[in-house]
Amino acid sequence: MTVPPPIVAPSILAADFSRLAEEVRAVEGAADWLHVDVMDNHFVPNLTIGLPVVQSLRAVTELPFDVHLMITDPRRWAPGYADAGAYNVTFHAEACDDPVALAKDLRSAGAKAGLAIDRDTPIEPYLDLLPSFDTLLIMTIKAGFGGQRFLPHLLDKVRAARRHAAAGHLELRIEVDGGIAADTIEQAAAAGADAFVAGTAVYGADDPAEAVRNLRSLADRATSGH
Repeated sequence: MTVPPPIVAPSILAADFSRLAEEVRAVEGAADWLHVDVMDNHFVPNLTIGLPVVQSLRAVTELPFDVHLMITDPRRWAPGYADAGAYNVTFHAEACDDPVALAKDLRSAGAKAGLAIDRDTPIEPYLDLLPSFDTLLIMTIKAGFGGQRFLPHLLDKVRAARRHAAAGHLELRIEVDGGIAADTIEQAAAAGADAFVAGTAVYGADDPAEAVRNLRSLADRATSGH
């Protein structure tokens, strides 16, 4: 089983919103992607940032934006994030009645397309859609709030997705989001994840860039035995 080199995507949900540009720059040179959680207080019971913040942050960093839309009606909003220069735009399977069509729209707008699966959603119905996607985001907590405890049994979904991707020779990033830290990233990597969203583990650290590098080396160590 070959897994691509790990990607660490610090989540600005855990950053200091009063100093977002500085917080983004604090992980430049260490982070692979910057994870941007967009919540609408409908799909999840929380409200965060939207397109204007993404557009203004795009001007201050070269980091690729990994936008995670926890919103209803992603068909309406997702292409705008691609147009704003997001590298990867991920929307929730539970919020979209035609995920493949939206993936095509995102790709034609110049972004990678990601499908997110929430904590309580089985993955099996979506495995056959994966050739239409570049990223599969598996929530290892319930979507909507930062700081929750990692749920290791959800790694069964990662294993199933990795087996499916390997069997179909798919070019697919398998990303995990929720409670990823130094004590959990190795389990997630060993299960087959290769992209890791880390919020508090990065922005709660004294040196966020060093925290990113440490997480990546732990993920590397867990997969180098494969």
